[in-house]
Amino acid sequence: MAISKTTGAARMAFTLALALAAGAAHADATLDKIRQRGTVTIGVLANGGVFGSLDPATQQLVGWNPELAREVAKGLGVKAELVQVQTATRTQFLISGKVDLLIASMELNPERADILGYAPTPFFRVGGAAATLKGSGINKWEDLRGKTVCVSQGSSYAKPLSSDYGAVAKGFKSASDSLLALRGGHCVAAVHDSTLIHPLLRNNPEWADYHAPIATDVLPANSVVWTRKGETDTIAAVDKIVQDWHRSGWLIATEKRLGIEPAQPLLQELHAKYKQGS
Repeated sequence: MAISKTTGAARMAFTLALALAAGAAHADATLDKIRQRGTVTIGVLANGGVFGSLDPATQQLVGWNPELAREVAKGLGVKAELVQVQTATRTQFLISGKVDLLIASMELNPERADILGYAPTPFFRVGGAAATLKGSGINKWEDLRGKTVCVSQGSSYAKPLSSDYGAVAKGFKSASDSLLALRGGHCVAAVHDSTLIHPLLRNNPEWADYHAPIATDVLPANSVVWTRKGETDTIAAVDKIVQDWHRSGWLIATEKRLGIEPAQPLLQELHAKYKQGS
């Protein structure tokens, strides 16, 4: 039986619509899968200190990132399975499906937003601070021009350090490796999240000869929970959880309990915003 051009075109359009719908359903299937299996796998960064570390006594991941990850799981009504990730590979872990979500000190920027999804309500704001030897002569970001600066591989700070301040950014596998390279004299400064640098220099006698002399942070940006692109149900569920943290003041209380200093003003701003809207 002959098929008219109109009928053939309609059938092709219907087939294409089914394919697109199937693709969309597949892309947004993570939340259903999480609830079906009763666990959510979350990649966390644990470079040491209050934002994430491995407790040698229990071999458990502890600190800000792990605590937030466990609270996300609780909010979703499932158990948390935490996976330690590295700066250089955390994005690949999410895209490849090795983890469902990332809470890994990975701040929001346009390049990341192009390839990943995220819950839009931030849970923190972080910029980069520079650790350098006392007496190095480094007092402002412009003083790094032409000098080698240690960073983590995949660090968002590498680009502004190079393009805005003329530094030569040298990437290392992890923040720990970068800081060791600084101590070994391989760079004049190491630039990492201020939330890592300031507690390290303040509390560790091994770093008594180092300081963070630059008063401003480089590239301050919002910290968000990352998902794969297109997972709108997951994004909406996680964003509601983060908003509830702000509404209840849980993030402020957790920041204080963990001794995170200086306190992040954004948390007070968002607590006031969401508390007023409750």
